[in-house]
Amino acid sequence: MTERDDRPKILIVDDTKENIDLLLEVFRDDFRVSAATNAERALKLARADHPPDIILLDILMPEMDGYQLCAALKNDETTKGIPVVFVTAVSEVMDATRGFAAGAVDYITKPFHPPMVKARVRLHLDLKSKYDLLESYAFIDALTEVNNRRRFDLVLEEEWNRARRSKRPLSLIYLDVDHFKAFNDTYGHGAGDDCLRRLAAAMAGALHRSGDFIARHGGEEFMILLPYTDPDEALSIAQRLNQIVDGLAIPHVSSPVAAQVTVSMGVVSVDPDARLTTREIVDAADRALYDAKHAGRHRIEQIAI
Repeated sequence: MTERDDRPKILIVDDTKENIDLLLEVFRDDFRVSAATNAERALKLARADHPPDIILLDILMPEMDGYQLCAALKNDETTKGIPVVFVTAVSEVMDATRGFAAGAVDYITKPFHPPMVKARVRLHLDLKSKYDLLESYAFIDALTEVNNRRRFDLVLEEEWNRARRSKRPLSLIYLDVDHFKAFNDTYGHGAGDDCLRRLAAAMAGALHRSGDFIARHGGEEFMILLPYTDPDEALSIAQRLNQIVDGLAIPHVSSPVAAQVTVSMGVVSVDPDARLTTREIVDAADRALYDAKHAGRHRIEQIAI
């Protein structure tokens, strides 16, 4: 097995081989480097499964110049977060205002002073890392440390669009902790917080498939999003989650349902040809959850649409 290469990845975009070779010489020891000589190839590499961490982009190129390519990268959801640094010769006219308006974070000039070029690239990689960390915190529920509602809304939109493109079903579990107000009234809000943390960790640990997603939707409610999952698979996963929660055996003496904490679930499985909005999918899961509560709680109700 080869050792994983965790060095930052740089994409150099330049239509002149000599310029690419010069930058390769500067970065090859400390970075993983790939190159493209035209905009089409650059966009393909930027949209790949393992995209570059930063792009060094020449301004003067045929067909699509650097300004246009930078704007295209920034208008694409999959590539807009990649820092772009323009590369220009001292003899060329650099329109800095236009460059920054297109979305570039910096520009460097030729001839290069290698230590300075490396320092500028490392600075922007460090800034990107800090930004990504802050952005990830914005999508995490502070109490349970699973995804929050904001993140859920974004992922649901992405997965529903993917389901329709791939013609594969999408399932959603809307889960609510039974009689949680009574739990807080009996044991206190600190114990309630501990309960939610334990439930979230146990359920998150039970979702092993790539793409399965859990979020705290608010209060004692959770959403479990299951891409490419038909009704039978969704019901099986819901039953397993129910067993896991029961297995925690968290005492709940104030519950009329059981002597321990239990949950109710509404499960909806959506045909990819259904003309539904994500709001309508959530509403359908909410109706199924209502049915589970109305039928006595600690149960699963499922609908397919």
